[in-house]
Amino acid sequence: MKKYLFGIIVGLTLAACGGPGNINDDKVFFAFDSAVITDESREELERQSLYMKRNPDVNVVLEGHCDERGSTEYNLALGALRAGNAAHVLISEDIEPERIKTISYGKERPQYPGTGEEVWALNRNSTTKIVTE
Repeated sequence: MKKYLFGIIVGLTLAACGGPGNINDDKVFFAFDSAVITDESREELERQSLYMKRNPDVNVVLEGHCDERGSTEYNLALGALRAGNAAHVLISEDIEPERIKTISYGKERPQYPGTGEEVWALNRNSTTKIVTE
């Protein structure tokens, strides 16, 4: 029983510290009409940076997404700010800038179908994608 509990504790600790596992498709979320990184999002990005430090061969693309409201142009700019702000957090955590690319999809690629505040909140994010080349 002790060995089983120890295994669970070690597994949870490793997961909380960014490993083992994968950061592909991990998301940080934003408030309406905002690109401000919240404390919760900062913690998630710090966890992602730990994963990247432990996996120096991993490069990422940060995708900026928005909900369906607003113009295409506005949402492309807002998505770029969201992805850029997420990248700045990773860089401030000593991840080399050349390992990070950003792209904005604005409202053009909703990740969650539907309409309404619950769906809009899910679509306001920066999504981390591991680059596989």
